Amino acid sequence: MITSVLVANRGEIACRVFRTCRDLGIRTVAVHSDADANALHTRMADVSVRLPGETPADTYLRGDLVVKAALAAGADAVHPGYGFLSENAGFARAVEDAGLVWIGPPPSAIEAMASKTRAKQLMGIEPLTDVTEADLPVLVKAAAGGGGRGMRVVRHLAGLEAELAAARAEAASAFGDGEVFVEPYVENGRHVEVQILADTHGTVRPLGTRDCSLQRRHQKVIEEAPAPGLPAELDEEVRALAVRAARAVDYVGAGTVEFLVADGRAHFLEMNTRLQVEHPVTEAVFGIDLVAEQIRVAEGHPLGTDPAPARGHAVEARLYAEDPARDWSPQTGTLHRLSVPGPVRLDTGYTDGDEIGVHYDPMIAKVVAHAPTRAEAVRTLASALERAEIHGPATNRDLLVRSLRHPEFTAARMDTGFYDRHLPDLTEPHPYPHAPLAAALADAHGRSRFGGWRNVPSQPQTKRYLMAGEEHEARYRHTRNGLEADGVRVVHADARLVILEVDGVERKYEVTRYGEQVYVNTTALTALPRFPDPTTDHAPGSLLAPMPGTVVRVADGLMAGTPVTAGEPLLWLEAMKMQHKITAPVTGTLTSLPVTPGQQVEPGMLLAVVQEA
Repeated sequence: MITSVLVANRGEIACRVFRTCRDLGIRTVAVHSDADANALHTRMADVSVRLPGETPADTYLRGDLVVKAALAAGADAVHPGYGFLSENAGFARAVEDAGLVWIGPPPSAIEAMASKTRAKQLMGIEPLTDVTEADLPVLVKAAAGGGGRGMRVVRHLAGLEAELAAARAEAASAFGDGEVFVEPYVENGRHVEVQILADTHGTVRPLGTRDCSLQRRHQKVIEEAPAPGLPAELDEEVRALAVRAARAVDYVGAGTVEFLVADGRAHFLEMNTRLQVEHPVTEAVFGIDLVAEQIRVAEGHPLGTDPAPARGHAVEARLYAEDPARDWSPQTGTLHRLSVPGPVRLDTGYTDGDEIGVHYDPMIAKVVAHAPTRAEAVRTLASALERAEIHGPATNRDLLVRSLRHPEFTAARMDTGFYDRHLPDLTEPHPYPHAPLAAALADAHGRSRFGGWRNVPSQPQTKRYLMAGEEHEARYRHTRNGLEADGVRVVHADARLVILEVDGVERKYEVTRYGEQVYVNTTALTALPRFPDPTTDHAPGSLLAPMPGTVVRVADGLMAGTPVTAGEPLLWLEAMKMQHKITAPVTGTLTSLPVTPGQQVEPGMLLAVVQEA
């Protein structure tokens, strides 16, 4: 019997596993990098062990140190979570060799499915080798890992070699394995997957389907169970193929088999030999705890009777710290407040006041809604996200809400090309038009109590705010009757709540301030100084670092004086295990390139200057 579990992971998934362990009366052990010394998963565990490492990003990839930590803490089992070492057969073998229980599939099964190329061969599919124009478009894909890292769509043969090199570099950084392969790219298909659960007694159980078609940069954004509108015969086919894949490698534990469904056919993609990020939607519709099932299977128990049929519908949205105004670059900083109302499940690795750092994936939380029907689940999730208090770095919250309410999604007509078609419309800023005024009135409330009004007419007070990338000015007056503003009636104003009447309609604005950062309902604003600092100005054509990271590459032959064209790649930044391409904003001449490969940069640091021709 398992009595103590070490989770070889961090963040949200470590916290999620710890919750089930506590429910089962199992002691918990966390491992952490120096950057995670005060992280939620570290605080949540019964005991924790520091893992030394050259960099925080590499720490959780040191399997030898994780095994040593498990033995030192008295753990008798290791749960890998997802990512990092979760699909590393060598690590699984090392855990077992140390006399510990591995809460996952046998190392041989991981080995067989760890490489997507070998997995496809096992299912009778061969990757492309000599790519020609006739094969385009193709998908370059990392043989190990997932999450969209090391993945590139290639539509022009001339760009294949560059994309292969970029994919190899990103895959090596994310998974420690730079192997990539090429396969046909099926456009506008649906991403459908099957959750499987298998025990050591020969039972392999498919637990329904999930649809994960809404993806951006090949990373899943919204997932649901069951996959809506799947024809009965296709549903039966993917379940049968999933069982076949599991039996082919004598699989044990929880796993997922992924398919791309197009033109009534299911194309095998890969098998993930671990728990998936989106596993909560399956748990919701089947009323089970997949982590608890993993632990029972690892203890040698049979699966028992079939679970009850799927009940209702569940939808999950991934909330990321990323800025749509900066090409979705990952964001860092203090998460001052995270509160999601309504009957939803919130899986997160953060609490109020925690820091979102640069070293790891920028996912803040997963929000899951379950209801009797798909329409009700979608509506509940959209409403909860819309009303959520998310105070801190910029997020993809607006994208999630608008995606859930888009006619294609509500009608279940989505596919993997959804964001290719709709992303610009879905990310158009729609802030509260009176948010700057509400922020200014809340700030002015304290001064108005001390008689700021005059007997003679005076110039209005002004405050400037940055909102959705644009500067806005709010104008108001202190009068005998209190605060007033043109075009609206100020019904109420204090430091936390402003009520404005516009065209006969009263609207409430809740205001929260953290230094110069102000939140008015769900709109984020930055208070600007009355007199801007001239030393912060940059020359026209300046390219500033959108995030903290490392310069990993500069374009070949690039130096001051080099002519460049608009959109041409100049350099690549790596942050949160992903590479971000920095391109020339205009056609002209590169006049400055003050950074070099390997250099660490902070947000706002000058990377290059391009003088327009």
